[in-house]
This record gives sequence, structure tokens and C-alpha cells, in this order.
Amino acid sequence: MVGLSVGEKNFIKGGIAQDLRTDGRKRLAYRPIHVETGVIPQASGSARVTIGATIVIASVKAELGKPHPSHPDKGKVSIFVDCSSTAEPTFEGRGSEELTAELSSALQICLLGGKSGAGAGIDLSSLSIIEGKVCWDLYIDGLVLSSDGNMLDALGAAVKAALSNTAIPKVQVSAEASADEQPEVDVGRHYIVDATLEEESQMSSAVSVSVNRHGRICGLTKRGGAGLCPSTIMDMISVAKHVSEQLINELDSVIAAAEAFDDDS
Repeated sequence: MVGLSVGEKNFIKGGIAQDLRTDGRKRLAYRPIHVETGVIPQASGSARVTIGATIVIASVKAELGKPHPSHPDKGKVSIFVDCSSTAEPTFEGRGSEELTAELSSALQICLLGGKSGAGAGIDLSSLSIIEGKVCWDLYIDGLVLSSDGNMLDALGAAVKAALSNTAIPKVQVSAEASADEQPEVDVGRHYIVDATLEEESQMSSAVSVSVNRHGRICGLTKRGGAGLCPSTIMDMISVAKHVSEQLINELDSVIAAAEAFDDDS
């Protein structure tokens, strides 16, 4: 810690020696850990972890890739950690670079084990789709928003929670597929309206349809990398026209009621 007086340092050390820390904990007691998942809808999986005033976020992005020649039967995982300069003054400049490299390396070892792969926390063979040709690449990003100590444990917990929250589409490979043909990814067959944040975190795509009160389509936008069949999009437009009529009528009623209340006031 920065800026502690000699007396404060001795007080902390003395408390630890007596098994009574400054916040009342015993030496081997953890602070409460708070975990939230699905905090980044655009990610394949994500989580926010809070330990004391330490706050970190981890996100996972899954993409189709090609396995490394030395490990044709395994997928790949990349980990990168960043520390917000507002989290701690010492994170500015080279101090941040050294710390992020240290944290990234530690998490890499925890997840993937040593050079032999022994002790790995994730089975890379489970990410293989077609040996030597196609696999899943997982890109894991960690961000330290606030530092109150124990960043590595917080990041480790966030990565674990984000991986547990990760949804990877089912991949079907045709027996007649050629070596250069991309596998077919099952992106789901259902769509919903007015999605919650948790539901958005599980979406592969989102379509926004603008409809006026006359039922005419004014615009259409799509978010997300997964493809949609033209027939599915047409179904979604039909549903949007039906739902928008109900929504416009409800909004008109709510707005009219609000204006009437303002006039009475």
C-alpha cells in the first residue's frame, strides 16, 4: 500500500501476528465475493466479480479458427488482462504494463497448465471440431476496474464464472464436406421480443425493425455475427408488425395518461 506511516504499517503487521486483521477478519478468512454473470451481452460469456473494493470483469469471445500444427486435436485459448488507470495510481505507465503481463501470465498458467499441459483448468481437446482443420478459439479478456488487493484471485474467479456463462453454438459437420468448407453453426431457432439483459447475453443475433403506426416498415438493423435465414427474418418482420401495433397503442395510452396527470397537477 502507498502512503502508510510507520505506525500504520506496524499496526497492520501486529494485527496479522495476533490473527486479527484491521477489518476484523482472521488470517485465513476471505472477504465476501459477489459474482454477476452475463454482464456483457455482446460476449459469448462474461462475469463481474467484486471482492471488497476490488472489481474486475472477464469476458469470453468464441470464434472458429484453425488448430495449431503441433496440437491438431485441440482448440486455442488466449488471455489478456488490462488495468484501468483509475483503479490505482500505480497502474499508470510501465507499472501497468508489468502488472498486466504478470496477471495474464499467471492466468494463462492456471487455465492451461505448464508446457506439458499438466494441471490445466480447461480441456483444450473439448474445443476441437475437425482435427487439424477447425477448432474453437477462445479469447478471454480481463479488466481491473478497481483495486483493493487480491486482483489475481478476483480475475481467476471472474474468468471461471465467465467460462461457466459461455454459450458456444453447436457445430454440425457434414460427412461430405470438403476440406475448405466451413462447418455449419447452429445459431438457434427461436426469437423473442423485449429481451432482458440476461437473455441478450445468450443471443447470437438481434434484429431491430422500425414500424410506423400505419404498419409500414421504416427500417431494419441487425446486430451480432451469426447469420439468419431470409425466411426467419421475414417471420421476425411479421411478428414485429403485429407487436408494434400493440406497443404503439399502449404507448399512446400511457402518454395520454401522463399528459392528463400533468394538466391536473
